[in-house]
Amino acid sequence: MSTAIIPVILSGGSGTRMWPLSRSHYPKQFLPLVTENSLLQDTVTRLPANADMCAPMVICNQDHRFMVAEQMHQLGIEPTAILLEPFGRNTAPAVALAALNAEADDVLLILPADHVISDHQALAAAIEAAVSAARDGALVTFGIVATAPETGYGYIKRGSQSGAAYKVDQFVEKPDQQTAQGYLDSGEYYWNSGMFAFTAGRFLQELEKHQPDILHYCRKALDNAQKDLDFLRIDPETFAACPSDSIDYAVMEKTHQAVVIPLDAGWNDVGSWSSLWEVSDKDDMGNRVHGDVLLHDTHNSLLHSESRLVAAVGVENIVVVETDDAIMVAAKDRVQDVKAISEQLKKLKRSEFEAHRKVYRPWGWYDSIDMGPRHQAKRIAVNPGSKLSLQMHYHRAEHWIVIKGTAKITLDDREIILSEDQSTYIPLGTKHRLENIGKIPLEIIEVQTGSYLGEDDIVRFSDDYGRNA
Repeated sequence: MSTAIIPVILSGGSGTRMWPLSRSHYPKQFLPLVTENSLLQDTVTRLPANADMCAPMVICNQDHRFMVAEQMHQLGIEPTAILLEPFGRNTAPAVALAALNAEADDVLLILPADHVISDHQALAAAIEAAVSAARDGALVTFGIVATAPETGYGYIKRGSQSGAAYKVDQFVEKPDQQTAQGYLDSGEYYWNSGMFAFTAGRFLQELEKHQPDILHYCRKALDNAQKDLDFLRIDPETFAACPSDSIDYAVMEKTHQAVVIPLDAGWNDVGSWSSLWEVSDKDDMGNRVHGDVLLHDTHNSLLHSESRLVAAVGVENIVVVETDDAIMVAAKDRVQDVKAISEQLKKLKRSEFEAHRKVYRPWGWYDSIDMGPRHQAKRIAVNPGSKLSLQMHYHRAEHWIVIKGTAKITLDDREIILSEDQSTYIPLGTKHRLENIGKIPLEIIEVQTGSYLGEDDIVRFSDDYGRNA
């Protein structure tokens, strides 16, 4: 009987080079950048049909848990598990948690959530070869067949061949241009993809041999984990003591069991706006366009509009990305430096670093449409059958106007039903709750007034999603 294959989706990245579309609270793996699905959803749906292939196990930041659950729900997939890291500790601890949460003979297929792979047939063949090697005891990494002397990737040098796999001769750091050209010319080097396959038991054996502290703290953190709805919360106090290390440094560069499977499947890590331009369909002038965009004499550029008209005249090799609260303009060959803007925003504690104006919640979303010193207006959408927490505020009152659907509203010890064009007032200090009892999305306009309008002025008394803040 064949052992199970468990795809382990690593969804902890922040995608800072893809700002302003990617934000810390809504990073690039949750965005539909290439297809109608998000990168996370594409990672799952391109997996080959295989009788041994299980539902994925997803490892993510605890702040992203409801987005992961909702995007899997949209695909009709119930994950094997969703493990919540209280904070990032790099890939080796993340994979250790997955391995400890699986059976020893299970083959773990480690996949970053934010890559693009266009040739699914080639991917399926590589996965089949990798699973076979993993069942024979190898620790497999997928090496991308290099097509250019890239200086932004690490490389893997192959050794002797055995079937579809090669022994790993050496992992090498990101090279300079001349060295990268030499790697490409030799034909013996692959780009390091960050994708792996091995049995859970073999990985844990090698981890214990080469980095036992990671295994110790991950095992203890998982033993002390708490079940929360559909999630498993890793114990933060124990996990804080775990060393931060990548799979490559912790295990793959030290083990004698590493092999590399070549993968030539249209891979791209979508690490920047220029990478997205490369993998996207373009017009006759070489432009990748999204949204409400008008062009004149514009060439080889990426123009992305989310909320308003963007027009470009007489430019080339630029990137323009517009969202409802920010516009980013960059030379296409300098888009790696967008990360510097993200770092400035973080240092300045600007809201544009963390979240979009439109913020997603497990019950729906809200969009902050206007704000002043003592008022804020939001458009709020609640999914059918969902409800917000029972809550109160110390510093603000609220006015609710229903613009679509039917709302059940709790005000202290009474309940009222409101339909379109009806409204109510929630005085400061009143316990209140909003619920969609209809079959279509409920939308309201909320006007807040008061001396303090921050999201942390919420006292929750009960919540369907286990939140207390």
